[in-house]
Amino acid sequence: METRWSRGSAPASPYEYVDTTWASTPHSDGSRNLGKPSGTYSEGYYHSFASRPSRFPQGSEPQLLRLRPSSRRTQDISHLLTGVFRNLYSADVIGEDLSTSLIKARGSENAVHQAFVDELQQIRELYKQRLDEVEMLERHIIQARARALAEKERAMTQAKVHVLQDSVKLPPVKTVFRWCVDSQLLQKHHLICPEDYYSDTVPFCSAPKGNFLPGYSKLTFSCEMRSVPKKDLDKKPDVSCKKLNTFEDDLDYTVDSLTWDSTPKIKQRSPETVKRAVSAKNKKWMNHLRVPQRELERLLLARMESRNQFLKNPRFFPPNTPYGGKSLVFLPKKLAQGVEQEQSCADTPVFLAKPSVGFFTDYEIGSVYEMVIALQNTTSTSRYLRVLPPSTPHFALGLGTGMFPGKGGMVAPGMTCQYIVQFLPDCLGDFDDFILVETQAAHTLLIPLQARRPPPVLTSTVSPVLDCGYCLVGGVKLTRFICKNVGFSVGRFCIMPKKSWPPSSFRAVAIVGFVEQLPFGILPSVFELAPGYAILVEVLFLPKNLGKAEQTFIIVCDNCQTKELVIVGTGQLVALDLIYISGEKSQPEPGELTDLTAQHFIRFEPENLLSTAKKQLIIRNATHVELAFHWQIMKPNLQPLMPGETYSMDSIKYYPDKETAFSIIPEKGVLRSHADHEFILSFSPYELRDFHSVLQMVLEKVPELVSSEVENLMDTTYPMDDVIVLEIEVKGSVEPFQVLLEPYALIIPGENYIGINVKKNFKMWNNSKSAIRYMWGKISDCHIIEVEPCTGVIEPNEVREFELNFTGGVPGPTSQDLLCEIKDSPSPVVLHIEAAFKGPALFINVSALQFGLLRLGQKVTNSIEIQNISQLPARWHMKESPVCLKERTEDVSPFNIEPSSGQLHPLGECSVDITLEALHCQRLQTVLELQVENGTWRWYQKMYTHFKKPHVYLQSSQVKVSNLYLGVPTKASVTLINGTLLPTRFHWGKLLGHQANLCTVTVFPRRGLLGPSKECQINLELTTHTQEELTNLALPCYVSGMKKPLVLGISGKSKGLQVAITISMEGSNSSTQEWPGDLNKLCLDFGSTVPLRTHVNCQLILTNCSPIQIFFSLKFEYFGSPQNSLSKNTSLPDMPPAWLKTVRIQELLAKREQRDFMESMLSHGKGAAFFPHISQGMLGAYQRLSIDITACANMWGEYWDNLICMVGDLPPAVIPVHMAVVGCPISSLRTTYYTTDKLQKEPVIRFGAQVSGGDTVTRTLRLNNSSPCDIRLDWETYTPEDKEDQLVELLVFYGPPFPLRDQAGNELVCPETPEGNVFLLSPSPSNVSISSLEAAPSVESSSSTSSSEAEKLISVILREHEGVLTDHLYSVSPKQVVVPAGGSSTIYISFTPMVLSPDTLHKVECTGYALGFMSLDDKVQREIPGKRSRLQDFAVGPLRLDLHGYVRPAQLSVELDYGSSMQFRCQASDLIPEQPCSGVLSELVTSRHLKLINTTEIPHYFRLLVSKPFSVSEDRAGQSQRSPGQKQECEEMVSAGKQLVLRPQENMLVNVYFSLSLELLSYQKLPADQMLPGVDIQQSASGEKEMVFIQNLLLEYSNQTTQVVPLRATVAVPELQLSTSWVDFGTCFVNQERVREVYLMNLSGCHSYWTILMGQQEPARDSVAFRVSPTSGLLEARPVNAPPNSITLNVYFTARSSELYESTLVVEGMLGEKACTLRLRGQGSYDERYMLPYQL
Repeated sequence: METRWSRGSAPASPYEYVDTTWASTPHSDGSRNLGKPSGTYSEGYYHSFASRPSRFPQGSEPQLLRLRPSSRRTQDISHLLTGVFRNLYSADVIGEDLSTSLIKARGSENAVHQAFVDELQQIRELYKQRLDEVEMLERHIIQARARALAEKERAMTQAKVHVLQDSVKLPPVKTVFRWCVDSQLLQKHHLICPEDYYSDTVPFCSAPKGNFLPGYSKLTFSCEMRSVPKKDLDKKPDVSCKKLNTFEDDLDYTVDSLTWDSTPKIKQRSPETVKRAVSAKNKKWMNHLRVPQRELERLLLARMESRNQFLKNPRFFPPNTPYGGKSLVFLPKKLAQGVEQEQSCADTPVFLAKPSVGFFTDYEIGSVYEMVIALQNTTSTSRYLRVLPPSTPHFALGLGTGMFPGKGGMVAPGMTCQYIVQFLPDCLGDFDDFILVETQAAHTLLIPLQARRPPPVLTSTVSPVLDCGYCLVGGVKLTRFICKNVGFSVGRFCIMPKKSWPPSSFRAVAIVGFVEQLPFGILPSVFELAPGYAILVEVLFLPKNLGKAEQTFIIVCDNCQTKELVIVGTGQLVALDLIYISGEKSQPEPGELTDLTAQHFIRFEPENLLSTAKKQLIIRNATHVELAFHWQIMKPNLQPLMPGETYSMDSIKYYPDKETAFSIIPEKGVLRSHADHEFILSFSPYELRDFHSVLQMVLEKVPELVSSEVENLMDTTYPMDDVIVLEIEVKGSVEPFQVLLEPYALIIPGENYIGINVKKNFKMWNNSKSAIRYMWGKISDCHIIEVEPCTGVIEPNEVREFELNFTGGVPGPTSQDLLCEIKDSPSPVVLHIEAAFKGPALFINVSALQFGLLRLGQKVTNSIEIQNISQLPARWHMKESPVCLKERTEDVSPFNIEPSSGQLHPLGECSVDITLEALHCQRLQTVLELQVENGTWRWYQKMYTHFKKPHVYLQSSQVKVSNLYLGVPTKASVTLINGTLLPTRFHWGKLLGHQANLCTVTVFPRRGLLGPSKECQINLELTTHTQEELTNLALPCYVSGMKKPLVLGISGKSKGLQVAITISMEGSNSSTQEWPGDLNKLCLDFGSTVPLRTHVNCQLILTNCSPIQIFFSLKFEYFGSPQNSLSKNTSLPDMPPAWLKTVRIQELLAKREQRDFMESMLSHGKGAAFFPHISQGMLGAYQRLSIDITACANMWGEYWDNLICMVGDLPPAVIPVHMAVVGCPISSLRTTYYTTDKLQKEPVIRFGAQVSGGDTVTRTLRLNNSSPCDIRLDWETYTPEDKEDQLVELLVFYGPPFPLRDQAGNELVCPETPEGNVFLLSPSPSNVSISSLEAAPSVESSSSTSSSEAEKLISVILREHEGVLTDHLYSVSPKQVVVPAGGSSTIYISFTPMVLSPDTLHKVECTGYALGFMSLDDKVQREIPGKRSRLQDFAVGPLRLDLHGYVRPAQLSVELDYGSSMQFRCQASDLIPEQPCSGVLSELVTSRHLKLINTTEIPHYFRLLVSKPFSVSEDRAGQSQRSPGQKQECEEMVSAGKQLVLRPQENMLVNVYFSLSLELLSYQKLPADQMLPGVDIQQSASGEKEMVFIQNLLLEYSNQTTQVVPLRATVAVPELQLSTSWVDFGTCFVNQERVREVYLMNLSGCHSYWTILMGQQEPARDSVAFRVSPTSGLLEARPVNAPPNSITLNVYFTARSSELYESTLVVEGMLGEKACTLRLRGQGSYDERYMLPYQL
């Protein structure tokens, strides 16, 4: 396919773009018809991309190592270097494009990168220099070779000029290559130069070049004397031709050393050059003969020549020559005098082709086109010709012999013969071929054949390299381009990946949707365009990986022309860089919390309120893709992290910051590809606080990264989401106006008098970033404070001076804050002012007056001193504080102050008396006030006094003692309280009341001193000796200072002994009864299904409901166990202490201890035991004692007992005990009799897999009896059966179901019971779910009246049906066995494998079970009335043993060497060794390995049987082929008496041999009705012949079954065929040898060693007329899917007389091939017309 489909155009450059034509790339294999095109569209066609689902493939991960190149001719060994030197040889190669890009963009701030680029540039320059040197050396060597070749040809041409005869073979001349090449240049570059292999010395200068005349062509002296110069001979018409022939080979060569190939150019010499060459000959011959003698000799030579001249056949000479006749088309040119003919007469054509070129056009696939080519004889002589057919299969000759005007294949002068040329196109491509016409002319006529169809010309708006540009990884980019057919024919085009070319079928690559080659897809993949139409082709680019992606597609046209379309694209990830931030670089402070995910940090300088700060940000879009964005301002994620700690994504939360002071412009837009974008970040604080936000740049609709595992565009969807790509953390703080007062506080030193104005100067600095407007406040309440000036404006960084006016109005120190309001500032500026003002001051000599504790009516007077410590007169006044009077609700103060007021001179003093009279009991605490005018206006003086009476009382006068028990001391407490500040003594008296003698009271403390306002805790301990209620008890307490004693009343009711008994069972509700009381409801029931050899626990809980401590005891009547059962210690095993602490050893020791405990409990041999873990002890007060009671049994039955519980003086409590034990005490397990498991199932008796019909297999089983009783077992074996029509079985027994039997199995008849007989009312008994004997209906009769107890004679049992009673498959012996108590017995279980049917291929499962029914022969063991009862026979669950086995047919797994069958493939030619002279082998053995594997669990015994020509052997070291010398004998079968055995999971290697011999090859000559069985002769349509031997290898097993392994051997035998069955030489001239070619072909895939035998010749003569060459040889086998190999046999015929000769030639093979016969025939004649032309 092409856009300008021309065969000779060169391929276009991969970097040319619009309107570039694409060169055709014709494929050698041709092209096939394309599938159905997708359709043709006009130029206005537009395919909507939105109509298709957006599903695209995912990328694949790059491979670590390089793959091996698919082409074997490539010289790329990078995959080998990568595999061997992984650490040294990198798989990534820096190509020319990448290195050029790095060198151009070398500007970088990284010094390492800059050094790397410099080194890379030096390496690239060195690499280019080396390439230039290699190219220069290659050009120099080619030019030297061209000059040497030209010099060699020139020397050989000069030698040919002096050669006398053309048939003389010229020797080669010495090469001059060593003189043409620069040896020093080669040595400089370490190359081999001529001096390295030439040993002769180099002359100083080259010899001069002259006419070279070889020694063999020089004339000797005698020849020189007898020769006559040619120019003296008579000139004849052919002299000019001879001279021309002589000099036309004298050529001049020129070498173009500036071209790449330096091809020598031939140039003919001018006539003047020829004349100079003729005149340069040696003229010494003129001195030998005189002129008359020379004329005479010339005349004699002419006469002699005229005698030998006769008429020659012009057919054998070229036209326009003396003997060749004249040409009818090309007339001989008239030559001017002295001018030689330039063109040789031999070049005159004999035949002309009409038309001269066979040309076909406008063809279609599948049609046959014909053209007639006429060949016209252009000479005056009738001539023969032979036409060679075209060599390609697209052209053929319609008639092989052509159409001639006459008979015999001769064309008369001027006549024509016609040949029909057929053209069979299989595609719409261009075809070229030719026809060769061989005539008697010197040159062969070539007729070109050409097929040309106007190709469709496909033009597009893009170049062959389609650049899809850049796309984000995981995204989709659509590129469209228009393809238009500007040719003159309709064209179908198919686009496919390059790796799919050439396709096996165009249907496989011609798809309706996208043609995919990840990461690109093209739609449509198949289309058809008429001339002038166009189609819109869409290319989808779906990058999966980062980097440049390039894929090559093939555009195939239906005219077998292809064109590569390279699609490139670059996948990029989102890459944004914040490259510039105006201002200083911001860094977080140490320990400062920052956002967890922000990449950048920007901090604004502190700003004032309502001001704005800006920063410039420049963000670079490093990708080549436009990105839509918007900004969002979020709250920061702050989390303190320890060093090395990472945050969790779960802690990252995004909340919009709606109170932010930051903004950025622009807020949204589109980032241009690979460009820088400027943003303005503003900070405008609106309140006084720190602002902290995170600015997030969000890219809109960014595709998500896709997985590399999807390999189809439609496999998955490509979601797009908004992505946060840039996070900038911004911080800004707001600072108030920086106003500084100098000084910041005014402290007026010293003390000033009241009313004096004090002035003070200060300054105020404005250190803010903006001007401030101030306004000072004013204070005028107590003091007068003003500032001048009070209002104004201060510019930034300026200062203003102020004056403070302070006038004091109140004496004493003062501290004032004068406020200055600053506009837009939330807080004013405060000027702190401190000053002190003097005034009068008084001092009192005491700080407080303490009158102490007074009695009623007592009067006390105290004095104080008042002193004036100031230099001013002071007026004062003293009185009690009105507040204290108001609190006491009194109007008149009890204090009398003398004097109460007065005036003190400066530094004067006076005395004041204060009198107090106690009028009533009270506690007085008050304050006296001293007021001073214009000084300290109040002075406080504290006063204290108190008066009280003695008072003691009980907090509670009555005590009721609860929980009072008989004889048990009970404690109680009371509180004694002193209600005054006076200390008081107390003591307790004796107990009073009529019940005082029945009780005892102890008081502590009994007497003591009770301090002021103290409390005393009195403890009472009451002991009662009666159960009567206490009512009239009183305890007196005497207090000093009080007239009457305090009385404490005591009451209470005593209780007696009370115990509660609770029984708690596992898994059931507990029952509780009070004792004393009714205990009949208590019952200790351990359950009705207690398993054997397990222990059951319950709890007996004794609860003492009183504080009385008592003695208790527990005892079982009959089944009690020894008390030391629990005290026995288990000895520790002998192992390291560390092992004893492991969990497993601890568990084993616990189990062992538990087993010893149960064995100790059951040591009395009663079959069951009950054991209380605590048998006696003391029950403490209010104690709840839980006693574990363990029950266990080693024999089935129902057990009853009583538990006697005795507590103190209470009557004994009898608790009934019951336990029913189920299970079988007989087990096949080892010595562990007691386990913690509830149920212990017997293991399945497995017999494994047995061979069908094999011997009986017996298992020995030891049964252990863990009970104290001898147990009789009666065994029955069953086979499971599932019948819907039979659910139950009715069993009727007469007498005991299982009577006693002797050792022979005979029933023992007891005199008191009749013989036991059983009547089965069902076909067979079963063993599932047996009902108890009491539940089954029974009929009883009495056989004797002497017995008081009726015995059961007839028993009827109804049970569930599960199996059939049978002994054929499984059996148990003995049928009845007694297992002694605590001992063991042995039984034998047998399994007899069944015989399977031949159709059974898999193993058959055989299941069964054996039931051992238990009986007790001792009556005492069966029942003790009231204590135990044990059932037997069917009433007790039997011992069940599950039996399992498999029966499988005898079968071994067979593994073969090749395929699924044992096939031998060999050739008959293998019998002939590499040295045929050693003879043909009589036998050749080929072996194959056969592996027999026993995959079953049983051994197999078998024999191997096979017949000839196959044999088997057990030898594992078999060879692939064996000759008779290596293996003398191969057995037909493994010895019949020897049986092979193959153990389970083992294998055996068997060698199977096939013996190839000449005897087997002789079978191919037998007729079909006599062919041996298992032998077949097969011959294919192509002539290949094979002998097939089919046998079966039999594996005969010990159970008389067989297994067949098919064997097949295919022997390729040679099949010879001659190309013809007869050869007729026709009439031949006598003694003139004729030759014919006959082809001997080998049609088979086997070599053939053939020989030729000549038959009897007729007429029989001594001289042989026929012979053949060669007479024997080797003919190779026929290649696969190729024509047969052949050899040419030259058959010679030499007629010895004019007779008819006939003979037969037979071709025979050494391997029994069918002989080929060739009949020969020839006629001799003496007629010269039958003589061959070249021998005339």
